[in-house]
Amino acid sequence: MDWYVDRHDRAVPSALRREIRDYLARHSQATPQDLADAELIAMELTANALDHGSGPVWVTLEWTQARPTLTVRDLGPAFSLPRHAPDSAQRRGRGLWLVSQLAPELAVAARRVGKAVRSTLPVSRPVEVTIEPPRNHTVNPLPHLDEAAPTGGFGRESFLRALVVQLANTIEQQQGPGTAQRAIAQVGTDIGGQMEKEYRIATGTTGALPLTPEQIAECLVRLKTAIGGTFRVVDVTEDRIVLVNDRCPFGAAVQRSPSLCRMTSAVFGGIAARNAGNAAVTLEERIALGDPGCRVVLHLGAASEALPLAHQYTAGT
Repeated sequence: MDWYVDRHDRAVPSALRREIRDYLARHSQATPQDLADAELIAMELTANALDHGSGPVWVTLEWTQARPTLTVRDLGPAFSLPRHAPDSAQRRGRGLWLVSQLAPELAVAARRVGKAVRSTLPVSRPVEVTIEPPRNHTVNPLPHLDEAAPTGGFGRESFLRALVVQLANTIEQQQGPGTAQRAIAQVGTDIGGQMEKEYRIATGTTGALPLTPEQIAECLVRLKTAIGGTFRVVDVTEDRIVLVNDRCPFGAAVQRSPSLCRMTSAVFGGIAARNAGNAAVTLEERIALGDPGCRVVLHLGAASEALPLAHQYTAGT
């Protein structure tokens, strides 16, 4: 789950902490005190970014481990966490000190632009849900292969139409409070499969043989170029593919909807997994979170198994 926080809207922190608390209450086995502590952590980290950071603020809640992780990013400089309780005369540090006492883990990391403050929240869920989309999804994926351009790839209009249609169908079929990321992951894997078929036809690589890492990378760049992205490959080995990008097909609007990045993860991860057996995707840098570009790393085959925080995909997706 991702939120974009407008620095000039001072009502946002209160609304955001309530939304986070409500989400945690629905999906956890937390006590009222644990929920209150998690809400306080979210409030303090967001307020710290607004009061002492610069530029927009992005808040991300990830729950791929037993406890959720809250990350607050802004464009201000990194700082050191307080090691001791600040005295009453200090104007800064009391909130972070309180968070450090409540959070199981707390860390600050400098980014290429800005910083990220990451905290584990003191709640747990009864059963860890998989991030892998269901395998029995049978909605016909769009766009249709007939819509491919003579030179290869699909146009932006076809792609965005497919995104909207598939997202609507997925949410309807799930019939529950699924997150935007989960739905977009399903859409991404559906469309990615159709993109791979188009690539195989256009390049004469049809058949049952899996694509090589080099061909996977070429396929990913090809499909992103077709919808206005500028992804390029910077490294390909048997174990991983690294791609970077300096322009998002969704434009500036992606900063207000960072969950759309899960579409890239699902498309890339689904194609890679179908050809390498398993794949894990890490979004190391994201335009949606204020980075100057995107950096996506695909870990292939056995290399993906030791990355529990990455988005995991299997050959069945």
